[in-house]
Amino acid sequence: MRDIQASEAKTHLLQILDTVERGETVRITRHGRPIARIVPEGDRRQEEIDRAIDGIKALRRRAAKLTQDELAAFRHEGHKY
Repeated sequence: MRDIQASEAKTHLLQILDTVERGETVRITRHGRPIARIVPEGDRRQEEIDRAIDGIKALRRRAAKLTQDELAAFRHEGHKY
């Protein structure tokens, strides 16, 4: 969560809305005290999450099945022991 002074929020409202649209919460402060919070629209955020999960599931269906040994080898690939 990002804190922004009320005077800055007034000047940069469109940029703040872009930030919130990307999923970040912004807290507006006045003289260092929180006075308001701008949060992403819940339904829209949930739609984005659902699309991301569907994309991950589709990728897993297309990907080759790996054994435990293969996963361990990939995990340690490039490590210097």
